[in-house]
Amino acid sequence: MTPREAIELGKKNNAVMVDLKFIDLVGKWQHTSVLAERLEESTFEDGFGFDGSSIRGFQPINQSDMLLIPDPDTAVMDPFTKYPTLSLQCTVQDTITRQNYSRDPRYLARKAEAYLKQSGIADTLYVGPEAEFFIFDEVRFDTGINEAYYRIDSVEADWNTGRDEKPNLGHKIRHKEGYFPVPPQDTQMDLRTEIVMLMKQVGINVEVSHHEVATAGQGEIDMRFDSLVRMADKLMWFKYIVKNVAKNNGKTATFMPKPMYGDNGNGMHVHQSLWKDGKPLFAGDAYGGLSDLALYYAGGILKHARALTALTNPTTNSYKRLVPGFEAPVNLAYSSRNRSAAVRIATYSPSPKARRLEVRFPDSTCNPYLAFTALMMAGLDGIQNKIDPGDPLDKDIYALSPEELRDVPTVPGSLEDSLKALQDDHEFLLKGDVFTRDVVDMWIEYKYEHELQPTRMHPTPMEYYLYYDI
Repeated sequence: MTPREAIELGKKNNAVMVDLKFIDLVGKWQHTSVLAERLEESTFEDGFGFDGSSIRGFQPINQSDMLLIPDPDTAVMDPFTKYPTLSLQCTVQDTITRQNYSRDPRYLARKAEAYLKQSGIADTLYVGPEAEFFIFDEVRFDTGINEAYYRIDSVEADWNTGRDEKPNLGHKIRHKEGYFPVPPQDTQMDLRTEIVMLMKQVGINVEVSHHEVATAGQGEIDMRFDSLVRMADKLMWFKYIVKNVAKNNGKTATFMPKPMYGDNGNGMHVHQSLWKDGKPLFAGDAYGGLSDLALYYAGGILKHARALTALTNPTTNSYKRLVPGFEAPVNLAYSSRNRSAAVRIATYSPSPKARRLEVRFPDSTCNPYLAFTALMMAGLDGIQNKIDPGDPLDKDIYALSPEELRDVPTVPGSLEDSLKALQDDHEFLLKGDVFTRDVVDMWIEYKYEHELQPTRMHPTPMEYYLYYDI
């Protein structure tokens, strides 16, 4: 879509406002709005000013002036605003040099797509994330000097079988039995369909919608694959739509990896495949119907997986899902069909076009522009250096003995360990100036200062339960 076409889309829909959306370094959508008459063809080059020092991971206060440059190809009407509003996703530029900002995640992902083409290996990475979420009826939490707690609730939840609901009609979902009961147990069928309809409205193709394994309203809606930047854009829209549909229905949605104890958490399996000149590169005659190139790609991901988790699983809560012996694939192995492997070869279709790798350890707290890019850079490093992924692991990993598991590496057990791994292993991210050392350093610094240190210092209710009477 051209700038003129984007403007015409707004006029056709009687837009009175233009919403300029962009993503901070940590991975949250931010926005600012201007009157629709301010949007001219020239503003797609001149941009709109904003204070970069107030955005997480961006500028210091003495270099705060920055520009938002709208991308006309992302123009769509926001489905939630009271007044007609044209939404545009933006990249960030420096006001003085007019250079694209190195810490802008969307720009970084665009550099990654350019690097892929320059490598000669492929011209397109297709990505298909499966982002799981919970929709609760209520959430309360607080933390302070003298207290810390959280409490969630859902009409579906197994813990509410005995609650006086005036009347309680039963049909609760037992722990780990949420895949796929029909209504009345699945109370969110219509709500998920509303989400799907709005996703279609903003141009997102949906493949499937269903309840997920956990009790208390866990769901999944899968988008049809798309190229790296486009899919990251769509994932941000997806999270925005899920949260706002939930709110408009008097509920609350979260993509938090482990919002409750004792049941499945929210993962984000990421399907990936490389294409060149319209042809798939991952299909072949090797193991699992893969090409040697695809196996090398898997080898790169497995080699760099511990560092990757700092970007694909970037919260302290991520590692409450990535616990050995439970549902999350913590063991760094690959396999055909085996869902307990960190890298799985999906075999739903015999078509070469459907041959792909599914990386199963990421979660939706990641910044998708950074996470998808990092996964691609690891895979390309595997191809460039012909990294052998080793032998596949086709057994049930969770049934293996300690002796059999001894030689199977695992993902880090904490955010701190993943950040240390990234510090030690990030050269593969710097190829083609895709990531810069500044971005890697700022990421690590921010995570240590704003997330790791505070969670280290705050006592938890579980610690009171374990240690108060010692």
